[in-house]
Amino acid sequence: MPNSFGKIFQITTWGESHGSAVGVVIDGCPPRLPLTVADLQADLDRRRPGQSDITTPRKEADKVEILAGVFEGLTTGAPLSFLVHNSDQRSEAYDEMREKFRPSHADYTYQAKYGHRDHRGGGRSSARETIGRVIAGAVAKKILSLAGGVEIRAYVTQIHDLTAPVMSNFPSLAEVEASPVRCPHAATAVQMVARIKQARSEGDSVGGIIECRARQVPVGLGEPVFDRLEADLAKAMLSLPATKGFEIGSGFAGAQLKGSAHNDAFVPRGAGIGTATNRSGGVQGGISNGEEIVFRVAFKPTATILQSQKTVDLQGVATDLHARGRHDPCVVPRAVVIVEAMTALVLVDHWMRQHAQTQTFKF
Repeated sequence: MPNSFGKIFQITTWGESHGSAVGVVIDGCPPRLPLTVADLQADLDRRRPGQSDITTPRKEADKVEILAGVFEGLTTGAPLSFLVHNSDQRSEAYDEMREKFRPSHADYTYQAKYGHRDHRGGGRSSARETIGRVIAGAVAKKILSLAGGVEIRAYVTQIHDLTAPVMSNFPSLAEVEASPVRCPHAATAVQMVARIKQARSEGDSVGGIIECRARQVPVGLGEPVFDRLEADLAKAMLSLPATKGFEIGSGFAGAQLKGSAHNDAFVPRGAGIGTATNRSGGVQGGISNGEEIVFRVAFKPTATILQSQKTVDLQGVATDLHARGRHDPCVVPRAVVIVEAMTALVLVDHWMRQHAQTQTFKF
C-alpha cells in the first residue's frame, strides 16, 4: 500500500481513523527553515472536526507534536516527523460495518483487494488521514512564501445546486473564513449553510466544488510530458477522499469555444511577458507561465449517511444498513485547507526539481 507523495519534497502519511494517532514524515525539507508548532496548528484548526455546526460533532483538538527534524526552531535537513493523537473515537458505532459494506464507500474495494480491513471509521480510507497532508502542506506553504511570496487560496464555489458568483478578485483568508462553509460570497454562503443543515436534518449529505488559486508562481514549474504541472495537480486532488472531478482554467467549458476565442494572447508585463486572459489556468504545455494557477475540484456527497440503505454483507447476501457514527453532512468546507495543502506540496516539489535541474551545473 503506497503512502508517499512527491519526488524531492516527499511526504509519507501514516495512521488510521480509530488508531492511537496519525502523522506524517517529510523527506527533503531544506535546513534552516524557521518552523514551530504555531506554523502548523493554524491549518490543522481549519481542518479539524467539530469546528462548526455544519461539520461532524467528533471532538478532536488535533494538536500537533514535532517529533524530529527541528532544533532550536530551525529545520536541520533531517527527516521531519509529526504526530497528532486521536482522542474521541467511538468505534462501537461501526460494529455493523464489520459485516456490511457501506454503499459508495471503500469498504468493499478494500476487502476485495486486501482481504482484511479496519472497519472502524474506514481505517486508511478515512479523511482523517489528511491530517498528515495538512501538516506537510503548512511546511510547504512556508517554504513557498519565503522563497517567492507564493500565495495559495482555496474556497467553496458550490454546495449541491447552489453556486456562488465568479470571484474576479483573489479573496483574502479573512473573507474565506468569515463563514463556516468557506464561501467568500456572503449571501451565497448563508444559503449554503442552510442547505447543509437541511441535508443533515434528513440524515442525508451533499457535495460541492472548491476552487483554488495560486499567485506569484514562477514561470517554468512542471514538465512537458508525464509530469505536467496540471497532471500532478490533478493526481494530488483526486487522491483526496470523496473527489470526483478536476478541471483547470476554462476546464470543460473550454470545449465549447473555438481556438480564436479560447487562446490567451501574450502581452508585455513589466519587464516580462504575461497573458491578456487566463483560460489556460496558469499552465501551458504542462509548465507554469507565471499567471495565476486556477483550478476546481468536485467532491461527492458524503458516502456514510444516517438513512437505511440497501447493501450486502461479507457473504454477498442482501441486507439493510443503518449507519451510525458522527459524519460530515458535507465534506467540502473542511476540505478547503486540504486542497491548499496538496497544491503547496505539488508546487514546492516542482520548484525544487526545477532548481536542481537549472542550478546544479553552471555552463
